[in-house]
Amino acid sequence: MTTSDDRNVFGDPLEPCSSDPETGFFRDGCCRRVEGDHGRHEICAVVTDAFLDFSLAQGNDLITPRPEFEFPGLDPGDRWCLCLGRWLEAVEADVAPPIILEATHEAVLRDVEPDLLREHEYDGSR
Repeated sequence: MTTSDDRNVFGDPLEPCSSDPETGFFRDGCCRRVEGDHGRHEICAVVTDAFLDFSLAQGNDLITPRPEFEFPGLDPGDRWCLCLGRWLEAVEADVAPPIILEATHEAVLRDVEPDLLREHEYDGSR
């Protein structure tokens, strides 16, 4: 659940990223800034095959379901709160998935230029 303090990169109220699958540090659907979340799951991305393969190669399997962690496994097209650092690595590797700016927390602006975010903005018509 978002609060009035949760803002997206536009300064507007943070929109939910996904409830199916349920994402976010607290699995509440939102990519909120959470103290203690060292991975900073603040970017709402629409995952792609290329990104899922990249993440797997980096040692983070987002494809295989892990019921013991209430993780369903992701398919291309799913929305998911990604770790900021992994997304930036994917940008460098030219496999960054598109992002939903309205559901991406404003805290990422401390580390990512707005132009870079706009370059990777999800366009649902593609």
